[in-house]
Amino acid sequence: MKNHLFFGAMLASAGLFAQVDLINKVSGNGARDSKTFQFTTVYDLEATPVKDQGRSGTCWSYSATGFLESELLRMGKPAVDLSEMYTVRKVYQDKAEKYVRLHGALNFAQGGACPDLFYVIDRYGAVPQSAYAGLNYGTEGNDHDELEAALKGIVDAVVNKNSGTVTTAWHKGFTGYLDAYLGAEPATFTYEGKTYTPRSFADKFVGINTKDYVQLTSFTHHPFGSWFAIEVPDNWTWGTSYNVPLDDMMAAIDHALANGFTIAWATDVSEKGFSLNNGVAVWPAQKWSDMSAEEKTAVFTGPHEEAVVTQASRQAAFDNYETQDDHGMQIVGKVKDQSGAAYYIVKNSWGPRKNSYREGYIYASEAFVRAKTISIMLHKDGLPKATKKAAGF
Repeated sequence: MKNHLFFGAMLASAGLFAQVDLINKVSGNGARDSKTFQFTTVYDLEATPVKDQGRSGTCWSYSATGFLESELLRMGKPAVDLSEMYTVRKVYQDKAEKYVRLHGALNFAQGGACPDLFYVIDRYGAVPQSAYAGLNYGTEGNDHDELEAALKGIVDAVVNKNSGTVTTAWHKGFTGYLDAYLGAEPATFTYEGKTYTPRSFADKFVGINTKDYVQLTSFTHHPFGSWFAIEVPDNWTWGTSYNVPLDDMMAAIDHALANGFTIAWATDVSEKGFSLNNGVAVWPAQKWSDMSAEEKTAVFTGPHEEAVVTQASRQAAFDNYETQDDHGMQIVGKVKDQSGAAYYIVKNSWGPRKNSYREGYIYASEAFVRAKTISIMLHKDGLPKATKKAAGF
């Protein structure tokens, strides 16, 4: 994802390093002194504490990890704080291998997709945060610009070599950089007084069937009822999503929340209507260019008319690059404002930043979600029966 999302994509394609720029940009709308929206909770599902991805384009790992931690709680498993950076490390590693095999014809950057977490769990396992913080370069928070540049320099040197065979040394050099910045990969570690490997830890404390998870999307350049790889740069595994009409995708979100299932959400937040400081993401009916300063403020401070988002308008925005794979977050609930309009409770990964409603969260209007969703990932049992059957579960 641009900001920091297999089955489809959950921030850096060409736009992902841009996550830091986006964080600064969307935080600048000015927070209010008091609440003017009056929200009533419809659903508010259990979630683990908000984390901070820092200056890194790794939202996809944070959103997927938060989603998985909620899934474990939903299943009655013990709460566990999973390491996002272990997943990031393994993705850097395998993405580099694929980049070289494709002669550089693949996006190599900080971004990824939410299902990349399941890719890593299946192949390598998982580790707790206590065993792998991924901070080995002198800062208290993630900062991957230098790391990305160093890693890309290695793989570009391999694919741009003018003569001779590809050496075997680049793998060691690449691993050396990962070790230097993120720390050596833990072959074994201690957790709650016992020794585990990433595989044994995942088997005991995660213990999920990753095939039980599905990603839905809604675009018309592929037939509804088909599986396809969403054409975004960070979908480096070419994982597929199940394509449904827009109303069915929204119905799946509501059905999941009503039945206790949270959702990993791939979306685009590089929009004027996404205001972190105001705590809401909106999609007003009036064009921003036609609004006065007062009208622009008003959309963040109370109920207003929202745009009617159609399948056609949504598709046009994707085709024109107005909607891009920009950020990954987690939908954990739903509220309604005093006019009855629906908003979704969204857990972000930019730290516990304050706003008028809920630290570290943002309330995204139904219109915003209809317009800007790239894909959603959820457990198959959270799907409406008709969609679940059509998708082959």
